[in-house]
Amino acid sequence: MKTKVLAALAATMAVGATCAFAANPFVDVPSDSWAYKSVVELADAGIIQGVDGQYFQGNRNITRYEAAEMVAKAMAHMDKASVEQRALINKLADEYADELNNLGVRVSALENRVGNVKLTGDARVRYRYQDGSKENDNSWDYRVRVRANSQVNDRTKVEFGVSTDNHNFADNGTASNAENQENNGIYVDRANVDYNFGGNNWDLKVGRYNYVLGGDRAYGYNYGDTFDGAQLKYGNDKFAATAGYGKFKEGDIAGIAKTNDDEGLEGTKTGYGELEGFFGGGRAAGSALGVYYNDFSANDATRGGQADDLWGAYASLNLGKWNALANYENVSYAKDIKTANGNDDSANVWIGKLTYGKAGFATPKSWDAWVEYINAEDGAFVGGSTNGWRWGNHMDNIESWGVGADYTFAKNAMFQVMQSFGTNTKDGNAKDPEEQTRAQFVFVF
Repeated sequence: MKTKVLAALAATMAVGATCAFAANPFVDVPSDSWAYKSVVELADAGIIQGVDGQYFQGNRNITRYEAAEMVAKAMAHMDKASVEQRALINKLADEYADELNNLGVRVSALENRVGNVKLTGDARVRYRYQDGSKENDNSWDYRVRVRANSQVNDRTKVEFGVSTDNHNFADNGTASNAENQENNGIYVDRANVDYNFGGNNWDLKVGRYNYVLGGDRAYGYNYGDTFDGAQLKYGNDKFAATAGYGKFKEGDIAGIAKTNDDEGLEGTKTGYGELEGFFGGGRAAGSALGVYYNDFSANDATRGGQADDLWGAYASLNLGKWNALANYENVSYAKDIKTANGNDDSANVWIGKLTYGKAGFATPKSWDAWVEYINAEDGAFVGGSTNGWRWGNHMDNIESWGVGADYTFAKNAMFQVMQSFGTNTKDGNAKDPEEQTRAQFVFVF
């Protein structure tokens, strides 16, 4: 990249500099040069230093790291930039994200700048198969999600997102037929305000957000999806505590829709709390231990609302390129609820997962492979959307193994494959479920 090209781009980033009072620091940039004003403004703003502090060398090719360093310095002036200038800085920061991270500059720091609005999203094309399943006629499906994140001020963020449902390619209706496609399955899955206070250690989130039982480090066996509520969190590099209350909005636990003249049932509500500790690398990259609790309430005792409460614990250990996860959950039921395993008041699930490597969307050719084990008593799965990859009949009253791999074949594009094996029904006389296969392409933007 030529420095004069970068100077033309970065001229709009030299905000706050006053050329009339700035002296030209470079002996090789004459006052009648087309780039004189931009170069002086950039130097005065501290974005460029030149070579040996004396020469600009406008025709010299520069490295991506030198360009990233200039972008990093421009990021420091974001509070003085206009909307158009911030947009350009954001674009350059995305381009040089890897170099900025290697230089120790977190691109996510842009989110702390007032007035920053960023659109992100993902698209998934998925294949699922299970021998003898009626779902095989709809093996291929797709989903698209779009997120808008806005930094209102230095403490407040607003998130809004929409998502399509999982639409299969075997639908008989036309793509534009809203009645056949249930309004194309588009719904609001994120709409929340996030307020940070108390020295950045306290965080309050209110609205519609993603809630995972056990947090981001746990397996997400029982629930991980759209949730309406309020959540207060305290966290630092060693410890985090979370408390919240709200209503599930996806899956059976969220309620049954109105049919004919029957009223729809109200979704299950929960109060929840979680404690986590981080070590061996801190909160971002280290290992973690956590415990969590949910108190359920619902109007109907024939679906997910039958569960009275749930508690769980997890351990996630980072061992170089290896990660080992162990997760336990116990669901308690009202005394009049019976489960197939003979227990009248509780059901347990044990989950273990071992992963080697780490696939990242920003790192082409990165990959990982994993193996998992699930041992779930009847009633351990309360019903609802999860972070797991299995169909519902592989979530409850089963013992099963699974293997999978993730590969980033291009920047922001990943291929993932999963396969179950050794699956059997734990209690009762039901036939062992057939094994499941899943493969998908995921693209982020």
